[in-house]
Amino acid sequence: MMIRLAFLPLLLALNFSMCKKQQAVTEKPQPGGSAVPGTAVATAAPVVEATPKVKKPVVDQTAQVLIFCYHRLVDKIRYPGTEITPAAFEAEMKELKDKGITVISMQDLLAWKRGEKNIPPRSAVITFDDGWKSQYEVAWPIMKKYGYPFTLFIYTEGVRGGTLGGGEAITWEQLADLRDNGVDIQAHSATHQDLREGHTVLVIEGGKRSKKKLTGADYEKWIQNEVVGSKELLEQRLGIKVNCFAVPFGNYNDYVKELARNSGYDAMFTVYGQPITFTSPMDSIGRYAIEANKPKVFADAVSMIGASTGGGTAVAEVGAKDLTTHPADGETVRTALPLIKANLSSIGQIEPGSVQMRVSGLGLVPVNFDPKTGTVSYQVSQKLRDKTCTVIVSAKSEGKKVETHWTFGIEEAAATAGSSPAAAAKK
Repeated sequence: MMIRLAFLPLLLALNFSMCKKQQAVTEKPQPGGSAVPGTAVATAAPVVEATPKVKKPVVDQTAQVLIFCYHRLVDKIRYPGTEITPAAFEAEMKELKDKGITVISMQDLLAWKRGEKNIPPRSAVITFDDGWKSQYEVAWPIMKKYGYPFTLFIYTEGVRGGTLGGGEAITWEQLADLRDNGVDIQAHSATHQDLREGHTVLVIEGGKRSKKKLTGADYEKWIQNEVVGSKELLEQRLGIKVNCFAVPFGNYNDYVKELARNSGYDAMFTVYGQPITFTSPMDSIGRYAIEANKPKVFADAVSMIGASTGGGTAVAEVGAKDLTTHPADGETVRTALPLIKANLSSIGQIEPGSVQMRVSGLGLVPVNFDPKTGTVSYQVSQKLRDKTCTVIVSAKSEGKKVETHWTFGIEEAAATAGSSPAAAAKK
């Protein structure tokens, strides 16, 4: 009896210990480490949530975009090659609206080109070059009136306070105000000069100006500041991302394109106007330069897509090298009256009445087309006035539109009209 009584406390202790262990197993942990007594713990496999798939939108690859380039807006025209009156500018903005051409932002254009966002079938992008104060004081109110987005391409030394920024230049404060109101600001080099190696450029050192022909290491240092330095300055002063570069005067070569691409630019723009398609190359996007002395440029551009009621006709682009063009793409000729031609025979059966040729500075030109050889040609009879010329040839083959474009240079001595001064201060 005494022995049985001695073992009783030990049995009670063991029983209590087993009950505590069972309770620990059956309690369900709660957030924060607490537990609900008596609740069984589920042993099911952990639930893995499926990552939702992000679908790219279906974009209209037949849409077309006109990109317009403006400079200075003034009531009294003194430099018709870079100026337009406010009244003429507003009339053009109204015409876009009246003809159902939607003005979109530059970044929407790039998103469409990447296949990330759809745009209306007939669209336009408005850009302003250099950085004149009239873009802030005159153009901006008009753009706000119509609710249009737009882009400024700025050359940094031309901003007020810079070595080339006079009293008519835009200020950093005005650029910040535009930025805060959603205006897109992009790069247009540092000093607005021909970026190709071997050209005489204005060099500013220690406040002194001199003209030099830069090559080798001197050129590399200079071009880095023009392409990369201008981008970095805009980003640092305004706290923005710069991903577009407008080439001064449209003069560039493969090295400039490579440098821009490696510097983080997504797109490079020229002033050789043409409708932009889904397949247009990103490193040579053409813009229509609107000037007082070329009133037909805007009308011709709008007419190219203005009559369409839906998406533009799907265009198959053909490389110029496959068409034996003359002058060849990238070639420099010694005459401002060249014979321009291309052989379209490699494309297939061409509808003779569909062949068209457009020449920058001249617009649509009358061409000769020989169905037997497939050659389209045009003898320039009015001297080409710019140092670079872009040709766009389009035609229909088996019901589909095909298009090609190429650019050639004209020796400076042959061109009768020079560009505006390369690095003129904004006086």
